[in-house]
Amino acid sequence: MKTTLAVAVLLLTSAFASSQDVSVKVDDYVASELKAEHIPGLSLAVVKNGTIVKLKGYGFANLEHMVPVHPDTIFQSGSVGKQFTAAGVLMLVEQGKIGLDDPISKYFENTPSAWKDIKVRNLLSHTSGIPDYESAHLLDLRKDYTEDELLKFAEQLPLDFAPGSKWKYSNTGYVLLGILIHKVSGQFYGDFLRDHIWQPLGMEATRIISENDIVPNRADGYRNVKGEWKHQEWVAPQLNTTADGSLYLTAIDMVKWDAALRARKLLKPSSYDAWWTPMKLSDGSSTHYGFGWFLESAGREKLIEHTGQWQGFMSHIARYVDEDLTVIVFANLEDGDTKKIAHAVAEMYGAPGAKESK
Repeated sequence: MKTTLAVAVLLLTSAFASSQDVSVKVDDYVASELKAEHIPGLSLAVVKNGTIVKLKGYGFANLEHMVPVHPDTIFQSGSVGKQFTAAGVLMLVEQGKIGLDDPISKYFENTPSAWKDIKVRNLLSHTSGIPDYESAHLLDLRKDYTEDELLKFAEQLPLDFAPGSKWKYSNTGYVLLGILIHKVSGQFYGDFLRDHIWQPLGMEATRIISENDIVPNRADGYRNVKGEWKHQEWVAPQLNTTADGSLYLTAIDMVKWDAALRARKLLKPSSYDAWWTPMKLSDGSSTHYGFGWFLESAGREKLIEHTGQWQGFMSHIARYVDEDLTVIVFANLEDGDTKKIAHAVAEMYGAPGAKESK
C-alpha cells in the first residue's frame, strides 16, 4: 500500500514539475517574441482537457501609462468575432427564422440580379463572390454608415465570381450577416449576441467596440511605423460596430467560450456539424473554411482556428480538437503574429505542428 502511494506521489510530482517546465518555456518564448516583433503587450490562455493550464498577461496594455496586461485586459477581436456572428445566424436557423440555403434576396429587398444565387451559407463561408471592402479599400473608414447605406454599398459591387464557385475572404459578407440578424430578430446583432451568447455564458467583458464609453481594462492598439510605436488608426464609430469583427474580448471570456464549444452548449449537434464542416464549391472541391472558422490539420489531427486583425490589434484562437487543447492569443500590435505564437505554444503543450491556413 505504501509503495503504491509513493509511486502515485512520484508520478504527480513528476507531472507537476513537467508542467512547470513547460510554463517557464512558454514564458521565455513569449518574452522573446514580444522583443523580436516589438509587441507592446500580449494576453495568453491555454486550456488542456478542459483545464486552464496557462492564463497570463505579458508586456503593456498602455504604453503612455505603462499599464501591464492581465488576463482580464480587453483587446479588440478583429475577425475572431466572426465565429460569434456565425453562431447567431445558426441560432436563428434553429428557430426557423433563417434557412442556410435561402437566397439572401429573401431577406433584403430589391437586391441586384447578380445576387439571385447567393445563399446565406455563401455569406457564412466566404463563397458569395461579394468583394471584401477592406482588401479592396472600397469603403471610407472615416465615415459613419447606416445599415441601409452599407447594404446599398455592397449591392453596387460587381461580384468577383459566380456564387459558390470559388472561395475568397470577404468582410463584406459578414457585415451583411449582421444586418440579416437585425432584420430577422428585430435586434441589433450585438444585442442579439449579448442576450443569447455572452450573458448566458458569463462573458462579462465581451461587447461591441465603443470609443466613447468608459471601458475598464481596455488596452490601446498600436502600429509600428519605422521602428516607432504609434497609436491605432481612427475608424468612424458606427463603422466600428459591424459584424465582421468589431468586439471587445478578454482571454478570460474566451476561455468561457471555449468551454461552451467543448460542451457543445447553445447549439444543436446539426448546427455544430454545419459550423465546422468545410464548405464545398460548385465543382465538388472543398475549401478550408466552415462558418466563421478555418478548418485545417495539424499532422493527422483536426484544427479549428481563426485569426483577427483590426485597428492596432491581432488575435488568434486555435482549437486542436483531438488533443483537446486550445490556445488563445491577443496582442495590441496591428501586425503581431498571434497565429505563429499560438501554434508554437500549442506545440510546447504537445500539439503537432499546424499547417498554415489558406
